[in-house]
Amino acid sequence: MSDFLFAPPSPPSVPIARGGLFAVHRIYCVGRNYAEHAREMGHDDREPPFFFAKPADAVIVGGASTPYPPQTADLHPEVELVVAIGQGGENIAVGSALEHVYGYAVGLDMTRRDLQAAAKKAGKPWEMAKGFDQSAPMSSIEPVTQIGHPDKGSITLSVNGAPQQRGDLADQIWGVAETIAHLSQFVSLKAGDLIMTGTPAGVGPVERGDVLEAEIVGVGSLRTIIV
Repeated sequence: MSDFLFAPPSPPSVPIARGGLFAVHRIYCVGRNYAEHAREMGHDDREPPFFFAKPADAVIVGGASTPYPPQTADLHPEVELVVAIGQGGENIAVGSALEHVYGYAVGLDMTRRDLQAAAKKAGKPWEMAKGFDQSAPMSSIEPVTQIGHPDKGSITLSVNGAPQQRGDLADQIWGVAETIAHLSQFVSLKAGDLIMTGTPAGVGPVERGDVLEAEIVGVGSLRTIIV
């Protein structure tokens, strides 16, 4: 007999490309981690990394459609490399940080840009601009044992077949190892955590009916339709 008031939901998960499921614990996101994107958002190109979060159940997988969220008229997708943590830790050294990575995926950080701009102007949190329902479409996770640790390669997003974002993983201000090490100074990372590592320049709005196709060479791709 369970002591829970109601049955707990099944844990959110992301498919693993070679079979099985990756149970999602938390989702952390790195802000402004590509120099050109930082500049297009009006900021310096190398500030200390900062983080925000999405709920674990924000993930959308398997090519499912992405709902256009309420309370916005300016929805932006941001293509990102996603790091899947397989071994937890705190105060992790840069030199050993990659040992904590299980694999990598392609993700979209869906953003209510108008809400984010208003929150920035008012000095308020971004939570409702970033951490809303179904705000993190993702591809399946490719294990490190199959693809290694990608540190360069094209990262792109097209909308209805037209290029919108294009960059290279080598353009990241803070690499994956540095990001893990820095984040682990603030929280104890756990197996199941996902880290979305920032987006290149070229962000822009999408509408219902738009087809989004994201790809990172050597990692994978995802496709979703805004509905």
